[in-house]
Amino acid sequence: MSTAVVETKTTGLREGAFGNARALACRECGHQVDLGPFYACPECFGPLEVAYDFPAVTREEIEAGPRNIWRYKALLPVPADIEESPNTEPGFTRLLKADNLGAALGIKNLWVKDDSTNPTNSFKDRVVACALSAARELDAKVFACPSTGNLANAVAAAGARAGIKTVVFIPSNLERPKQVNSAVYTERLVAVNGNYDDVNKLASEIAGEEDGWAFVNVNVRPFYAEGSKTLGYEIAEQLGWRLPDQIVIPVASGSQLTKVDKSFQELIKLGLVEDKPYRIFGAQATGCSPVSVAYKAGTDAIRPVKPDTIAKSLAIGNPADGIYVLDACRRSGGAVEDIDDDQVRAGILLLARTEGIFTETAGGTTVGVTKKLVETGQLDPELETVIINTGMGLKTLDAIADQVGAAATIEPSYDAFVASRVAE
Repeated sequence: MSTAVVETKTTGLREGAFGNARALACRECGHQVDLGPFYACPECFGPLEVAYDFPAVTREEIEAGPRNIWRYKALLPVPADIEESPNTEPGFTRLLKADNLGAALGIKNLWVKDDSTNPTNSFKDRVVACALSAARELDAKVFACPSTGNLANAVAAAGARAGIKTVVFIPSNLERPKQVNSAVYTERLVAVNGNYDDVNKLASEIAGEEDGWAFVNVNVRPFYAEGSKTLGYEIAEQLGWRLPDQIVIPVASGSQLTKVDKSFQELIKLGLVEDKPYRIFGAQATGCSPVSVAYKAGTDAIRPVKPDTIAKSLAIGNPADGIYVLDACRRSGGAVEDIDDDQVRAGILLLARTEGIFTETAGGTTVGVTKKLVETGQLDPELETVIINTGMGLKTLDAIADQVGAAATIEPSYDAFVASRVAE
């Protein structure tokens, strides 16, 4: 794995360019390298992540911050003046008490963290905002990504807001709404014949050959991934500075799940929440479920698969953080489960018709898996549970277009209305 990336100012960074971050540390061997556009350990080729020297942080300081992810800037690899840089200001999305859905699933105390209300209608705005900050501090000339859709939307919008040249790469068979949602922000949308893993491989090759390109989920991935921690921070704060007993999170690369776990651990260490057990569950679609398969087989080996599911935003056949998802779920007493495409569609409709939230296929997967976890006894319905809705259903209309429609077509008369029996 090459670590050649953006040829940028990796030395001589301005003071506090990455806030309280002190180094990039290997998740496998612990070797540390200087902060910069690197993502693989030079010693063992393991993945790098951001390590910090956190100051004392209080709840009051956080609560006094802006109503977006920058209220947690002391815990992120961003400068103290991050609010002064043009960005989409994502985060602090609603946490909804989902009593109707809870009743349908048999869960007594259920919440939905609804990230569909972010600027481009998915949680990806969070991670992209952190990646954009890193790209800016490293003086990158091009802001780019390989994507299954939501990330391309977020990168294109953030690049436009920041005034930086942006190029996004997607599989050519991606849902049309997601293609349009990227193309409106950038003229440089590139469709690649192949699946996401093919697109990601191409992006890695470009990152190794082209100077000045910041690929958010390749060569600045350690900074990008930290944005997912803000989901965990917000959930804890919105619950009154406490952790939920159980949380269900969709799994694509697996980064979101592992970073939510990291955020909970950081909050505990900083004394911002009480130290308590919590269980983490991962949700996948059966047509792309390498992590679920490994979990059920009791192995740490993730066998790559060729995706075949309507849940395209989760269709990563070789998930970079898969083994770390297994570790987090097993360590916490959770699980990784999968459902088929019909169950994904049913999950979309169930969330919409119980809570008025129109989710995309990833959210349908999470709802459907939560239902299955209750039915199989893996999730305790007596415990407080949070599920994460990562995106807006308008992006994946094709998934349920033939499942819904007019209950009746009638003439404009009261008699016709009565005859239709729609009020019964």
